[in-house]
Amino acid sequence: MIPPSAERRPHQRTLHGETVEDAYFWLRDREDPAVVDYLQVENAYTAAVMEPTTGLQQEIFDEIKRRTQETDMDVPARRGAFFYATRTEEGKDYRIWVRMSGSPAGPVEVMLDENAAAEGSDYFRLGNLAVSPDETSAAYTVDLDGSERYRLRFRDIESGTDLEEEVPLCSYGLAWSSDSGHIFYSVPDEAMRPWQIWRHRLGSDPATDTLVLQEDDERFYLGVHRTRSGSFVLIEAESATTSETWAIPGEAPDPVPRSVLPRSDGVEYAVDHRGPAFWVVTNDGATDGKLIRLPIDGGTATEVISHEAGVKLSFADCFAGHVVVWGRRGGLPAALLIVEGDAPRYLEMPEPVYQVGPGKNYEFEATSLRYRYESPITPLSIFDQDIASGERTLLRQTPVLGGFNSEEYSTERVWGQAADGAAIPLSVVYHRDTPIDGSAPLVVYAYGAYETSIPAGFSIPRLSLLDRGAVYAVAHVRGGGEMGRAWYEAGRMENKPNTFSDLIDATRHLVGGGYGDPGRLATRGGSAGGLTVGAALNLRPDLYRAAVLQVPFVDVVNTMLDDSLPLTVVEWEEWGNPKLPEQYAWLRSYAPYENLEEAEYPALLVTAGLNDPRVSYWEPAKWVAKLRTADTGDRPILLKTEMGAGHFARSGRYDIWRDEAFTLAFLLRQLDAA
Repeated sequence: MIPPSAERRPHQRTLHGETVEDAYFWLRDREDPAVVDYLQVENAYTAAVMEPTTGLQQEIFDEIKRRTQETDMDVPARRGAFFYATRTEEGKDYRIWVRMSGSPAGPVEVMLDENAAAEGSDYFRLGNLAVSPDETSAAYTVDLDGSERYRLRFRDIESGTDLEEEVPLCSYGLAWSSDSGHIFYSVPDEAMRPWQIWRHRLGSDPATDTLVLQEDDERFYLGVHRTRSGSFVLIEAESATTSETWAIPGEAPDPVPRSVLPRSDGVEYAVDHRGPAFWVVTNDGATDGKLIRLPIDGGTATEVISHEAGVKLSFADCFAGHVVVWGRRGGLPAALLIVEGDAPRYLEMPEPVYQVGPGKNYEFEATSLRYRYESPITPLSIFDQDIASGERTLLRQTPVLGGFNSEEYSTERVWGQAADGAAIPLSVVYHRDTPIDGSAPLVVYAYGAYETSIPAGFSIPRLSLLDRGAVYAVAHVRGGGEMGRAWYEAGRMENKPNTFSDLIDATRHLVGGGYGDPGRLATRGGSAGGLTVGAALNLRPDLYRAAVLQVPFVDVVNTMLDDSLPLTVVEWEEWGNPKLPEQYAWLRSYAPYENLEEAEYPALLVTAGLNDPRVSYWEPAKWVAKLRTADTGDRPILLKTEMGAGHFARSGRYDIWRDEAFTLAFLLRQLDAA
């Protein structure tokens, strides 16, 4: 066991009449050599404890590699004169962006090789790539250390060379003007909040770029994109509960942005364009959303799809001849097709548990819809559906090598019950040979925040877990968006504890249904899902035998008090502001770091990223150090920090596979399944 801390004076926090000592506050100083040394010692300890699983890790890595078609290409998608795609090559970590002239079988032109762009960097992540409307230039953003501080570069596609100009700092989102001479991009402030939209003229010095819009309210992020119609560039401001969108004519990039609908607290809306109108999904007077058509030149809005409680409408996807509204119903993703003259209809899916979403639909005049479909037992599949006839064509299913047969696995939708009577949707998958009699190891994943719905998708690495007899379940707990807006509201702010108890109740329900051995249970969550797992462990440290918390948000009170950190102010509407006494009480009651008590905890694998701008590395580091002082058991408590990466861990696909093999080996060993 490594020592939990160095000799440091505890930091004191006095707030709302309470004084709290923080013995591990010193771990926040990443410039202190002792902090780096501490993290490296933790990494060495983790490696030593996991050394007996080295063979199992390699075995799982080899299984992932063997099942993956390493040299591959996705389905080319038409845009103008070209068909665009990405491909991968055996032995290379990153994608290669290509296009074919005239047809998918036409001459291949490499637009961007991420492997070449990543040379000399231990980390590489492409943020955005946007091709100009005239298809001669590409703008793309790169992050070289995991900090999500992107650089914007411009490439002449024909020559394959970058222009001299480079914007040194930007965030997510790019949008070209119709003349292909200007591009809009976002810039973060010191707290990493995208707060400005700038316009760059191709071929000019970025120092002369023009500020288009600035958002001074620290609750809001700015984003920017171009409508599929090409008629508008849209700038969006979003907080946890409120949004506003501004429109700029695509052919005239200089005018002042015009607000589509005025900002109103608690009202969110999403905009797309078709014909003489903006198509807007809004929750104004419609908790789960309604669709309205708003004339561009002003006038009265027309309601197209009315509100239906429990049926979530998220955003409209507009084409020249039809509109698709993406959302959820019955706890599953849904796509509502609207064609003038026909009654709106939902696309029907064949399995009880699945994930569906828009594919690469570049052409505004398209007469078919391309969408992505998968399930826990069906690999990612690309379909085209003809709008007029309804005929559905499978273009490609991601190959899974090594003799994979989906019929050897089963997936189910199960409904658990929370203590207050709420029905919790659960997505379950297992090998058909695994007995559902209470004898199998069970891994339960949970997230539960930001109205984010966790997809019930396919995973090649997960097969290594299922083939060893484990059952895997996703608990779609409150705080997510699976069951509509009310499901989210029931798991945020003062209602946040429902998220944690839902995970516990869902696990107990699965055990009661024979899906898991009560002595071989594990849980897993990342980021806000790490908070869910950490808080659940404080409530029931005895329930699980093992837990994995990846970049977990566990030092909630201290982070929400520090408004100099990325995400803090914008997240007060998600978690609460501890500067306010009532909201401090909410957070203080469940924050994992604040509520550790003496108990026998499960075996733990906790990860962090030194450059993480979302969940600072010190949150998991502090939590692990403090937890060791509270733990009365002898199971391993491991901290693994990536010293050159951020929130998304290592970036190369082979490193990602090795990291997942490491995690699965930890779980299988702790659950006596290897």
